[in-house]
Amino acid sequence: MSEKSGVPQAVGPNEWLVDEMYEQFLADRNSVSQAWQEFFADYRSPLDGTIAPAAASAPPTAAAPTPAPAPVPAPSSSEPAAPAVAPPSPEGQLLKGAAARIATNMMASLGVPTATSFREVPAKLLEVNRRVINGYLGRTRGGKVSFTHLLGYAVVRAIADTVPVMNSTFQEGPDGKGYVTHHDRVNLGIAVDVSNPDGSRTLMVPVIREADRMDFRGFWGSYEDLIRKVRTKKLGADDLAGATVTLTNPGTIGTKQSVPRLMPGQGLIVGVGSIEVPAAYEGADPAALADLGVSKVITITSTYDHRIIQGAESGLLLKRVHELLLGADGFYDGIFRSLGVPYEAVQWRRDTNPVNREEAMLAKQMAVDTLIRVYRVRGHLIADLDPLAWTEPHMKSELDPLTYGLTIWDLDREFLTNNLAGRDRMVLGDVLKVLRDAYCRTIGIEYMHIQELAEQRWIQQRVEGAPSDLPSEDQHHILTRLNAAEAFETFLATKYVGQKRFGLQGAESTIPVLDALLESAADAELDGVVMGMAHRGRLNVLANIVGKSYDQIFKEFEGGIDPESTQGSGDVKYHLGQSGKFVARSGKEIGVELSANPSHLETVDPVVVGMARARQDLINEPGSHSVIPILVHGDAAFAGQGVVAE
Repeated sequence: MSEKSGVPQAVGPNEWLVDEMYEQFLADRNSVSQAWQEFFADYRSPLDGTIAPAAASAPPTAAAPTPAPAPVPAPSSSEPAAPAVAPPSPEGQLLKGAAARIATNMMASLGVPTATSFREVPAKLLEVNRRVINGYLGRTRGGKVSFTHLLGYAVVRAIADTVPVMNSTFQEGPDGKGYVTHHDRVNLGIAVDVSNPDGSRTLMVPVIREADRMDFRGFWGSYEDLIRKVRTKKLGADDLAGATVTLTNPGTIGTKQSVPRLMPGQGLIVGVGSIEVPAAYEGADPAALADLGVSKVITITSTYDHRIIQGAESGLLLKRVHELLLGADGFYDGIFRSLGVPYEAVQWRRDTNPVNREEAMLAKQMAVDTLIRVYRVRGHLIADLDPLAWTEPHMKSELDPLTYGLTIWDLDREFLTNNLAGRDRMVLGDVLKVLRDAYCRTIGIEYMHIQELAEQRWIQQRVEGAPSDLPSEDQHHILTRLNAAEAFETFLATKYVGQKRFGLQGAESTIPVLDALLESAADAELDGVVMGMAHRGRLNVLANIVGKSYDQIFKEFEGGIDPESTQGSGDVKYHLGQSGKFVARSGKEIGVELSANPSHLETVDPVVVGMARARQDLINEPGSHSVIPILVHGDAAFAGQGVVAE
């Protein structure tokens, strides 16, 4: 195959696709992309019956004259003439196109002397960390990391950092002698099984180029981009050529292990089997397997060209992959950092489960009880409250299950939970999920200092195990409120350049949070809301929550301040109070008053509480709490200083 536009020659098992694209090109050159048109400009397929241009330019040789056939004697009348017999044809269907090319490739693979190494790896830590990663991605930007992503990245790192000799190929020179090429970069081919409309299946092997230079996020993105091109049939010639190592994953269809064929031009193909408990335990009770600490396993195979790679080197590769999948050298920590996961990766630990089961389980039950309480008290310490990722995530020792003797092997074991999320028994993995979803995500909650046990439990019932999915209409409404907040700030920043502003940029979620709170109050037909807040975001709240008109706000920016007001400095509009009505989506209304704030946040908070109490007293319904005080703090108030002197 010739090169065109920098396309490497070797496309290995993808030659069948090149042939198919070439047939489309011959039928209609506009039916393929511009990149394929350039590639096929001087290409001739060995299967289409044509010859290369260089061979076609040779002058034809003169053909020798054909001698006249000798006369055949007529058969005698005593001997009947033998009937003409056609040569026998093989039974079955002729292989054409992709099938013919695959057959040719498989015959060529017989010329590669291969050997295969096998290694069985526990998949427990791989499962746990993948679950953490996908949980974070599901709550944030979306997407999903598969086992193949993690395994492929481990193979790349093992080759690049530990056994680079595995990234080599054998070539036979014109002198008939063998040569070895050691590649500087790892180009990883990904074997993808493709189902055709006629029910047949074919194999494509797109290539992640220079995979060893990528962090996991880049590797994941390149992998998914290639799979997307396969599904949409948009692979180009560059996507198919240049693989130095191939990864195949028959485990996705349940195969435990396989010995794949190695094509000429490559030195290594790695096979990944299914992730299952050992076959001898398939019929066992999952709870019994958890008690025994039996992990699912995955079989990884290394099929290599034995002319240039030795068995010890193949074994070292699988050993290194094994170590990485158990977290060696911060393998999972690096993956977490590249994806922005704001938690520490789970680490590999041996199980501690002594023979004296009753005593051991009693100790672990006490540890789980302690862990539940600690998360309720201190869970906010590892909450995701750092949008700039200013510091490395660090697991506080009191929140680490390992501090209490609990390891990854306890995640599938069941414990008593004292009605956590409405359940009396849960496996430890579910216990930690409930606790971390409640206290360690993007909202931190502190409430265990409250002296009233009933109030503590009221909060617990509403945050532990609370559903996180919102109906589509609620999501649309939240987006609308966010857009309103953002549009308001953008207009002020554009129209009033240079004026002192205390914008809400970076905290626009304040508006949908207040909107949800006031909507609940209106639907519950409460009597009123009194709010107090500092300068930051005050105008946005006035416009989008309290209902102050844009006309009045813009007049104040133009200098139209009420002459009766005090504190006439440039930020006086941020000191003013306002009364208005909030209208819920149901059409119900509730009165809202934002207190004037002539000084700082610490001053206005007790004033707002007093205003709410006074309004409540006027209603004169003993035990009623129908007037809600809302205090909006900035991040400087997290220390909870209360009223402080200037």
